[in-house]
Amino acid sequence: MDQISPVVEPAKIQNTNLVPTRVRWHVVTLMAIMAGLTYIDRLNLGIVGKYVQEEFEFDSQTMGWIFGAFSLGYAVFHLPGGWLADRFGARRVLTGAILCFSIFTAVTAIAPSLPVLGLLGAAWSFAIVRFVMGLGEAAAIPIGNKMMAYWLGEKERAFGTSIFLAGVGAGGVAAPVLVGWMIRQWGWRACFLLLGAAGTALAFLIYKYVTNRPEEHPGVNAAELAGIRSPSKIGPTPNHGVVVSKVPWGHVFSSPSMWGLMISHFCLVYPVYIFVTWFFIYLVRVRGVAIPKASLWTSAPFIANLFMVPLWGWLSDRATEKFGKRRGRRATVWLGVACSAGLLWSGSHTANNTLAIAQLAAAGGLNFAASSVLWTTCNDIAAKYSGSISGLMTTFGSLGGWLSPILTAAIATRFGWTYALDFAALVTLVSGFAWFLINADQAID
Repeated sequence: MDQISPVVEPAKIQNTNLVPTRVRWHVVTLMAIMAGLTYIDRLNLGIVGKYVQEEFEFDSQTMGWIFGAFSLGYAVFHLPGGWLADRFGARRVLTGAILCFSIFTAVTAIAPSLPVLGLLGAAWSFAIVRFVMGLGEAAAIPIGNKMMAYWLGEKERAFGTSIFLAGVGAGGVAAPVLVGWMIRQWGWRACFLLLGAAGTALAFLIYKYVTNRPEEHPGVNAAELAGIRSPSKIGPTPNHGVVVSKVPWGHVFSSPSMWGLMISHFCLVYPVYIFVTWFFIYLVRVRGVAIPKASLWTSAPFIANLFMVPLWGWLSDRATEKFGKRRGRRATVWLGVACSAGLLWSGSHTANNTLAIAQLAAAGGLNFAASSVLWTTCNDIAAKYSGSISGLMTTFGSLGGWLSPILTAAIATRFGWTYALDFAALVTLVSGFAWFLINADQAID
């Protein structure tokens, strides 16, 4: 277990007249790189799937099971991963999570050749490796969010968290370009090995540089620490000074705010997975977009993410500063949800392809933007248990992601794609109504 000092070092509270150091932003940057890497590693098999399918003669159903293995591992380990960070400290558990998904990313290149897995056949080998990789990725984002709770002050928490989450958009944009380039240069196996090596290096860098709390970091001076902690929180504080031995699950599950976050996240992830799974097919088959242009437009929601998520984080902090956490967070989410749902509906009804796709891409970016406020709110209501409740919220989000491609296909097949996207817009609006349950001013415990 990481050793965490119960009090702030005296040297760090004697003089706050210094120019603040900026270590917290280095930590945020590392978390953003980590978030981007998880998305590149998540998408890489889909990009090289054609080569894997041809080499091992997998049919489409078999490839579907291999793809689904990651999603299963990803869905089941959000909560355990977050709890482990609360119980044993975020730094070590995050390092282990990154090593897990990075090592198994690399192992994907040789999965059928491994002595034990090889006995099960190529398909099972790939599926098991991707399942274990999903376990590591499931833990990484909730733990990264817990880092934001400890390393960012209340006035900049939403903006910093949005920078961290914008890494997802960067990863979504970079994945097809980077993985495609590596395949052309060295073949499909090399991309898994190189990405695994990059993740391993990042894990060691985070372990060496990042600490559980800014109080423990030798590079953080008194001025930066004073900006992170309000005067009442400098010293021994239950929110920032202890490792959690027990999460009060009774308080968690009886909290209206927690249920609101779970419902809201479920409803926001539902439309996101339409962009992840069906958007390219929709553009080609329904809109008649040429494949090269469709590939470019498929990245558009993630490009919008890069701009909209930091903007919404900044806006949320300003709204919170002016109206308080409850009204400020709620108003920011409502604005993002309303704009996202409106653009999703209008885009599905617009005949001109360019204008329609631009609206749909903006809807995706605004969805990501509204979602980023949910992560910040986890830290608002329970910084000490942030890993656990972030994991719980993400589990519900993953359920929405699991249901989305299935229900979207059913609606599109029976009623048409316009109705499928209209339903996604309606689900988006429900995520906003869930915020009547959420009070970011009230801590769970």
